[in-house]
Amino acid sequence: MARTLAQDYGDKREAILRAAARLFADEGYGRASMSQVAQKCGISKANIYHYYPSKEALLFDMLDSHLSELRDRVVNLAFKSDDPKVQLRAIITEVLLTYQGADAEHDVMLSAMQALPEAQQDKLRHYQKEATAVLRDRLVAICPAGVTADRAKLWALTMSVFGMLNWHYKWSSTADEALRREHADMITDLVIGGVKGMQD
Repeated sequence: MARTLAQDYGDKREAILRAAARLFADEGYGRASMSQVAQKCGISKANIYHYYPSKEALLFDMLDSHLSELRDRVVNLAFKSDDPKVQLRAIITEVLLTYQGADAEHDVMLSAMQALPEAQQDKLRHYQKEATAVLRDRLVAICPAGVTADRAKLWALTMSVFGMLNWHYKWSSTADEALRREHADMITDLVIGGVKGMQD
């Protein structure tokens, strides 16, 4: 007979994910232990294994939750305009807002995803590709034809935009929503202005 989950199971799981993300970001995934995660959460080591059978399972659930939320928010954006420049601004803003309060999870994604089995990495990369494609398609719509025809150049441009977004937490970790929106406008203006200067 399957064990009945406690009513607060979801809340406790979320608390474990948050504590583990902070620990993995501060100490490094390789050095952190499940005992330390349990201590951070104020529960026993035995109890934490009720939620996750291994540190690897904990890492995957953390990154799966983080990246699937990003994918969902970007892919499901309801645009208020058909103008690809306006849409690009909305996407960039949504990415920075999604990252708010998730600096630790984001740091772990950048530093520890490769510790997971290849099949799990593939699933996480698929989330990333889906979100990336949404932004790339708007760049295609505003770039000169010669740029969009060059797959390597288009890829480099797309990844350069995500580079600014992915590392935002390093130079503005305390940014609130208003400042993130301001930064999103600045990044969008840089991208649109730069695209204007690109040659066919």
